[in-house]
Amino acid sequence: MLQPSSFLSMLFLLAVAAAHGGDYSREDFPADFVFGSGTSAYQYEGAAFEDGRTPSIWDTFAHSGHTGGATGDVACDGYHKYKEDTGLMVDTHLEAFRFSISWSRLIPNGRGPINPKGLEYYNNFINELINHGIQPHVTLHHIDLPQALDDEYGGWLSRKIVKDFVVYADTCFREFGDRVLHWTTINEANIFSVGGYDEGLIAPGHCSRPVQNNCSKGNSSIEPYIVGHNILLAHSAVAELLVDPLIYGDYPDIVKKNAGKRIPAFTEYESKQIKGSIDFLGVNHYRTLYVKRSRTIPAPSKELTYFLGSAVKLGDLFSDEYAIMPWGLYGVLEYLKQAYGNPPIYVQENERAYGLAGQVTRRNGTLYDKSRVEYLHAYIGGMLDAIRNGSNTRGYFSWTFLDCLELLDGYNTSFGLYYVDLDDKNLTRYPKLSAHWYSHFLKGKSTSSNAITLVEKNTFIPQAA
Repeated sequence: MLQPSSFLSMLFLLAVAAAHGGDYSREDFPADFVFGSGTSAYQYEGAAFEDGRTPSIWDTFAHSGHTGGATGDVACDGYHKYKEDTGLMVDTHLEAFRFSISWSRLIPNGRGPINPKGLEYYNNFINELINHGIQPHVTLHHIDLPQALDDEYGGWLSRKIVKDFVVYADTCFREFGDRVLHWTTINEANIFSVGGYDEGLIAPGHCSRPVQNNCSKGNSSIEPYIVGHNILLAHSAVAELLVDPLIYGDYPDIVKKNAGKRIPAFTEYESKQIKGSIDFLGVNHYRTLYVKRSRTIPAPSKELTYFLGSAVKLGDLFSDEYAIMPWGLYGVLEYLKQAYGNPPIYVQENERAYGLAGQVTRRNGTLYDKSRVEYLHAYIGGMLDAIRNGSNTRGYFSWTFLDCLELLDGYNTSFGLYYVDLDDKNLTRYPKLSAHWYSHFLKGKSTSSNAITLVEKNTFIPQAA
């Protein structure tokens, strides 16, 4: 856990001074550095009931009405349109593309025989990317555990998940590992554990009082710890992502003190297995928060939730979704360098986020997303400063490539470089200003403020419907 104290105060001043806002180009980054964009299976693929795919917990969650009726049944229809989208990636000059595999499309029952149609789709997609010179970066689990395993034994709440996840991962490595060299085990393990089992905001929607008063299932006091613990065990058995336990083989002392018996303990064997079980760290960064230690640690209680037990206070520095604070990303990269021995890092997601007051980037807005361009320009520059200061950061992925189903707000918000017209049966894609700017940058052009203006003047920007 990041320790908030004088270090962050020092880092704040350092990063404000260092955050890059000037000129730079693709050539300023190391030759082997990779730039890309990404998406995830449920947000992008659609074809939810085609060719042998079975529901995941995200299907169940979406169909229960949690995102205003929005589901991934069709999404961006990437299952059928991946060749067209690869063409757009080529037009944008992407060097890599990050996507996830739908476990329930590849192995419909969570375990057992492989679905031939699912295998065919992923082989075709991977081959299409490689044939166009685009590196595939694959995530094994992005909030979409097969519903069959959740029904059978509670999914991530049971240690049985470790064996099934290892078999699934081994299947992916065996079938695709000859072409896929970059693997992420579990996307945003902290968000999945807390959002899915403490707050009930994402699949599978578990929570309890006092976090939520209308929860039908869950226990916010203990489930986030159990799920997080099992994720670490599953990850280490496969071997790749996270921070403290994966570097040192155990939870930080402050976490064990505050959580007490609610957090499972590692056996000596498990600790040895987990320690050092990463090839790189994946960093997803959207906005900057302040964090400070709470002077009052709550007494143990059955209603002691994850956040209450963490004994910290979190808050937004700004409520404006447009606030551009690249020193936040710079600070994360600098902290990981200093605290954890400068491990290899890929910034796997970076985009403007939801504001504190609920402001969002509306989906049916203009293709003229200059504020997103300003955000990308600043944060890529901040990352460059971190690299120049010794950070072992090796890649950057904007989030997302297309406007697809979003985690918290369905189809109401926009994170993509490309707009997808959901009212058009062909789901036609349109490049935004940000797609043109990113392409301009990846071609090796300058990214000064003058360059942003140049891209504007030379780009036809129609209004989205």
